[in-house]
Amino acid sequence: MVDHPQAGLHGSVLDRLGTLITSGELGAGEVLRIEQLEDRFGVSRSVVREAIRVLESMGMVTSRRRVGVTVAERARWNVFDPQIIGWRLDGPGRDEQLRSLGELRRGLEPVAAALAARRATPAQCGALTGAVMEMAVHGRSGDLESYLTADVLFHRTLLEASGNEMMAALSGVVAAVLAGRTHHHLMPAHPEPAAIRWHAEVAQAVQAGDADAAERAMRDIVDEATRAMLDGVDQHAGDENGGGQNSVGGSAGTGSGSGSTSGA
Repeated sequence: MVDHPQAGLHGSVLDRLGTLITSGELGAGEVLRIEQLEDRFGVSRSVVREAIRVLESMGMVTSRRRVGVTVAERARWNVFDPQIIGWRLDGPGRDEQLRSLGELRRGLEPVAAALAARRATPAQCGALTGAVMEMAVHGRSGDLESYLTADVLFHRTLLEASGNEMMAALSGVVAAVLAGRTHHHLMPAHPEPAAIRWHAEVAQAVQAGDADAAERAMRDIVDEATRAMLDGVDQHAGDENGGGQNSVGGSAGTGSGSGSTSGA
């Protein structure tokens, strides 16, 4: 997960319950008994209650005395929560989640880039340029985790530089997309130099105050990243169905993800 991962036993129970709910194995309207969850996961009542409390705060369950814990409909979930995004990326609805996130990014980040070109501070311009340089270094070495750190910094800085607090508040969502792409092996072992160049074009346009160029370059990044992730999902599904050994789901950073061409 990208933001506030839960620690300890209750975090493990939380992840397992979250995955069961987002996958549909525990469907909307299903009633969960605390005692049954204790037995199922082999943990204490306090651990189960803490996990339920977090799920309730996410809108995934409701808890009523004499009724128990009821799984909520998806419409009530806080779908922007990075943990929910991560659970959905782990499940059978991954392609649907990727499409939704890609559409959200397409409506968000190009506009944020244009605003950043008008509002970014010198410090934010420097942070964008620095992040691109880190991406270039780690992209060449194939260190995907360090590349991810720099990529997240770039996109978070861009959203903050928009000067719009509501856009900035969605930085965790974008970070979850980027992390999910890496951790689900939808990245090539070595990110494409073109993707890094597009990030550099955004940084340069923001620094130059060129809103149109910043918006255009960011739209290219988001469109290519979404296409590449969906191609990676399709190839992964094909490899699994065909029993092939060159699955996108191979070990991270070992040449897996050949169906994905973007490091955007």
